[in-house]
Amino acid sequence: MTETRRYPGLADALPFWASLLLLPILAIATSLGGWALMLMPLCTWYLFGVLDRLIGDDTSNLDPTTPDSLLVWHRAITLIWAPLQSVAIFGTLAFVSQTDHLAAWEQAALFFGVGILSGTVGIVYAHELMHQPSRYERWLADILLAMVLYSHFRSEHLLVHHRYVATPRDAVSARYNEGFYRFFARVLPGSLISAWNAEAAMLARRGEAWWSLRNPFWRYDAMQLAFCMLSFLIGGWAGLGLFLFQAFVAIWQLELVNYVEHYGLTRKHLGEGRYEQAKPRHSWNAAPRASNALLINLQRHSDHHARPDRCFPLLQTYSEDEAPVLPRGYPLMTVAAMIPPLWRRIMNPQVRAWRRKHYPEIDDWTPYKAGTLPLPK
Repeated sequence: MTETRRYPGLADALPFWASLLLLPILAIATSLGGWALMLMPLCTWYLFGVLDRLIGDDTSNLDPTTPDSLLVWHRAITLIWAPLQSVAIFGTLAFVSQTDHLAAWEQAALFFGVGILSGTVGIVYAHELMHQPSRYERWLADILLAMVLYSHFRSEHLLVHHRYVATPRDAVSARYNEGFYRFFARVLPGSLISAWNAEAAMLARRGEAWWSLRNPFWRYDAMQLAFCMLSFLIGGWAGLGLFLFQAFVAIWQLELVNYVEHYGLTRKHLGEGRYEQAKPRHSWNAAPRASNALLINLQRHSDHHARPDRCFPLLQTYSEDEAPVLPRGYPLMTVAAMIPPLWRRIMNPQVRAWRRKHYPEIDDWTPYKAGTLPLPK
């Protein structure tokens, strides 16, 4: 790992508040329509890619033993986002439902931007909050996920992904040479089924049936239904359609990131359904300062898997000898992922080099294709 520095303060926290800049951009797009509707995708996908090149990388580390009392301004942005996002989604929905200055295609383009906001920021913040010990923070995570109709992500991520990452049992670990669109079609049902099975298995271990009220899927469904009903009450069928569209875009954003984070990285099979322990080498990382500010250090992904409960400002960087590094930050890499030939041209040589570096003893990787090795025990 790189150098460690101590005593974070307000100046350290301010870059992570960059997400707030997206709210006035959404307001401008809503009021102007037309060309302004391009502002949200341009700012999130491309502007931060440009800023990454201009500002450069940040490989410094805060002291991981920093007390929570020094992280108040860091954590505050995740705590206030749920009400801000609810205003962004439902306030925008109310505005377009009560005015007629946006054509139907402009409304769809606008809620494409809303989905980018709720996916790029909302789901990332929900991911941070669901890992925290506070019940209040976990509830905020549930609210954010319900706004994009992907509540089961909490169960899938905590009970399946962290345990089985980079093995055939983890639906969201992208296989080598698997294009994003094939991955997306596989992961939508796969993650839902694995989340349900994990919760049902946990209930069974407690001697309870799947229909127990302790099954969080009851809560997930109730919250998602409530947001759908609210959308309908605000804007009728058109309002519900716009809400569902932004949810789909947000899910698309999430699964693009999931695709990038572990593409082609596989834990070594030890025989009889056993796999080596997950290591920093099983996650792709990126150090660009600007996109890590927007994504609250999500790109320090290896350390997140090593210490899932570690608050985002304390996530550590790793050297390239310890963990693989993406050629660019997530904003540009997710754009590349949507063009499978370009993605394979960029990333397949990276995966092959990773295999030679970390597993020179493995000559034949054919058994590591999905479904040809036994599931982890």
